[in-house]
Amino acid sequence: MPRTPSATEIRDLATKIGIHLNDEEITAIQSAIKLLILSYNELDKISDETSNSLRAPYSRTWRRPNPQENPYGAIAFLTDIKGKDNGKFNGKKFCVKDNVMIAGVPMLHGSKILEGFVPEIDATVVIRILNEGGHIVAKTTCEALSFSGGSFTSYPTPVLNPINPEYMSGGSSSGAAVAVATGVCDVAIGADQGGSIRVPSAWSGVYGLKPTYGLVPYTGIATIEPTLDHAGPIARRVEDLAIALEVIAGRDDLDPRQPSDLPRPPVKPYTKLLTGSIKGLKIGIVKEGFEWPVSEEDVNKAVKEAADKLRDLGANVEEVSIPMHKLGMTIWTPIMIEGAVANMLLASGVGWRSGYLEWQLAEFFGNVLKTMSSELPLNVKAAAVLGYYMITRYNNVYYAKARNLALDLRKVYDNALTKFDALLMPTTPQKPLKFIDNPTPELMLLMTAGMLYNTAPFNVTGHPALSIPCCKLNGLPIGMMLVTKHLNEETILNIAHAIEINKLYS
Repeated sequence: MPRTPSATEIRDLATKIGIHLNDEEITAIQSAIKLLILSYNELDKISDETSNSLRAPYSRTWRRPNPQENPYGAIAFLTDIKGKDNGKFNGKKFCVKDNVMIAGVPMLHGSKILEGFVPEIDATVVIRILNEGGHIVAKTTCEALSFSGGSFTSYPTPVLNPINPEYMSGGSSSGAAVAVATGVCDVAIGADQGGSIRVPSAWSGVYGLKPTYGLVPYTGIATIEPTLDHAGPIARRVEDLAIALEVIAGRDDLDPRQPSDLPRPPVKPYTKLLTGSIKGLKIGIVKEGFEWPVSEEDVNKAVKEAADKLRDLGANVEEVSIPMHKLGMTIWTPIMIEGAVANMLLASGVGWRSGYLEWQLAEFFGNVLKTMSSELPLNVKAAAVLGYYMITRYNNVYYAKARNLALDLRKVYDNALTKFDALLMPTTPQKPLKFIDNPTPELMLLMTAGMLYNTAPFNVTGHPALSIPCCKLNGLPIGMMLVTKHLNEETILNIAHAIEINKLYS
């Protein structure tokens, strides 16, 4: 239970927030706090009925994999959790990223500092999978606190590319994409704040969908920045992607990210909308998506050739210029950095002040941050220092400016999508990057964020975006990304389905 702070603690705490107290004020404040803190102590005696309800009634076991079972480092924990005997997922194997809570199964979130944390709740997506007959066979490795688009920051091991282990698989849902690509599961659930579903899907040669912001409930998933948080499916087959979305999407009343008018499942019958016909669809190739400092010519050429093949299926494909796309990464960066520090480091992951808050994680995470922050990888430390500096020195001004510009960014994409059914660009501007142990600070930045130029803008605007396996270059997979209007996932899923059934790409 909380205790009343001492006079010295009160003086020190006040000084940290710029308040200078005399002895008389300290005594008065201490007396007031002593009375107010009684309410805090009472909370420890009250049962949290919502937490008690967030646990699916299915037996579960788990264990850590041995090296032979985990050649690419993709598996954090092997699990055996079988849901109902019938349902849409009957016979389907699922994995979930290891920032998704499963009651009774440890959660590392890719970091040594979370060793020993065992959630007491099931995430809403976990409950929905099990209630439709899904079999959860693993929790998959992710990057440390989901802070990297690469795959070298995860604990206890990096996640290697399943096509060529000398290369990265992409992140931060690194293990989820690799588990799908290697057949560990049919579908994996990932989480995405800047590209974390789409990047590893592209580099592992599978489909990865970041749905519309709020479409899939984030309840019971470790957050980074609530305005950027998205959860979604990864699969080898478009039909599996669609049926997964049918089940996990929809309102759950616990996630404030969701619009108030969002219907409960089923939101749409996505599988029935997979007609395979895209005749007459208008697809815009976004010129600026091919013009980043890290763009590789062979990637640009391959994606444009893939786009041209859509004409063979009757689509109208033409180039479109969206100049503000070039500002997407600029807008995303302060939202991600300052938002993450405010929400995760200063508020122990409960900076979002409504809906269901994962207080058990907050308690564990907040405590270990005080003693084990030095164990975090360099990219997380750099983000923490920069975010705290910008918040305390510049008063969140740049976060506010970026959030305001996000409204403008959404408008320019929305305007383009009045003329086109979907927008198209490379998922990442480059091929998978080589795995390098202990990179220089400059290389570390490239290896953690240099692949996010096209993906991160749509976390800011919330548009649905799908990475489609496009081709292989030098034997390595690359992805083509499709973007469409909010809550219009069926359009990009159907384009992907048409590509798949017509075997358009090898």
